[in-house]
Amino acid sequence: MKTKMVLYAGVLLVAGCLATACNRNKQPVQGPKEYAVIRAAGEEAVGTASYSASIRGRQDIDIYPQISGTLTKVAVQEGERVKDDQLLFVIDQVPYLAALRTAEANVKAAEAALNTAKLTYNSKKTLREKNVVSDFDLQTARNNQRTAEATLEQMKALEVTARQNLSYTEIRSASEGVVGTLPYRKGALVSPNMPTPLTTVSDNSQMYVYFSLSENRLLSLTREYGSIEAAIANMEDVYLQLNDGSIYPETGRIESISGVINRSTGTVSVRAVFPNPKGILLSGASGNVIMTERQSNAIIIPKAATFEVQDRVFVYKVKDSIASAREVNVHNLDAARYIVDKGVEAGDVLVAEGVGLLREGTKVKPVFQTEAAPTEVAVDTTSKVAMEIAEEMEEPAVEAVKTDTTMVL
Repeated sequence: MKTKMVLYAGVLLVAGCLATACNRNKQPVQGPKEYAVIRAAGEEAVGTASYSASIRGRQDIDIYPQISGTLTKVAVQEGERVKDDQLLFVIDQVPYLAALRTAEANVKAAEAALNTAKLTYNSKKTLREKNVVSDFDLQTARNNQRTAEATLEQMKALEVTARQNLSYTEIRSASEGVVGTLPYRKGALVSPNMPTPLTTVSDNSQMYVYFSLSENRLLSLTREYGSIEAAIANMEDVYLQLNDGSIYPETGRIESISGVINRSTGTVSVRAVFPNPKGILLSGASGNVIMTERQSNAIIIPKAATFEVQDRVFVYKVKDSIASAREVNVHNLDAARYIVDKGVEAGDVLVAEGVGLLREGTKVKPVFQTEAAPTEVAVDTTSKVAMEIAEEMEEPAVEAVKTDTTMVL
């Protein structure tokens, strides 16, 4: 009986050793590494985009003098709101008033000369009818009258010029608006050729806000709506973020998009109009235009699925379990996602995570993000063999084997 139990113990020991040896000799097979992937599909994209912008008055009118002279009066203050045709500056009027008086006198002298010429011509005409004077004398009198008429017209023109120059001594606002800086003060010598204007009057009842759109974004809008005009008509209101980070309370509208692309920047200029009833916006300020962007059938991908090389954006497409890098043109949808303008089509499978670890041509096992990866359960082969042997023996014999095996070892 003891020999039988020792035999059973030996069988059990040998089985355990064989199972352990098999496990040690069995090497795991390395397969393709699993990567989370997504399938690109067209969907409506709704997001916001921010564009750096400059703010200008609807009319920014630089005020220059039209004559030379010395400023004798500055009638406004910086930042003052002025009306159309309101007096801004006065230039010394004395020389221009004298010129006007001279011109008026010249007109009167020319009128007198013309009257004399008319009397002479009429007299010559009467005498010619009586054959007292020749045709030459009559024609000479006629020419003198015409010369006097021309001289009178010249003097009248000079009078108009002198009167106009006198009016230019009072410099008035060309529109309603706000006065800018005043670099020249009373006593300064000014002229039409001065490099800096006397001031700038900004009509800020409505403000123009200028920003730029990329060529790709313009093409996207044109394709979606059919034309630039249709795109402008269908665009939603835009918002303005001021330089301090606050949002301007009034919304604006896109009014025009330039039809010419800037060759150096690859962008087009866009103009939005914002009402400015409280005068919060000032010409020359800056901010950011915030646009709500809607795009149907847009290809949206997470930014985590992209990587950059020298400012160029790439993704990894998976086909036949092979990852291949492809360059894409994208623009921001939000902080975590891009809208693809070019390079990805609906149905393409893209690596969604870990693209920084991939190389061109890497073989991968795609796992769609909606699928759960199977859980592997480790099986102890040694325990399985022991359980199969124990099932063949009676329970008491098993207990005896365990006891006697311990003594033998």
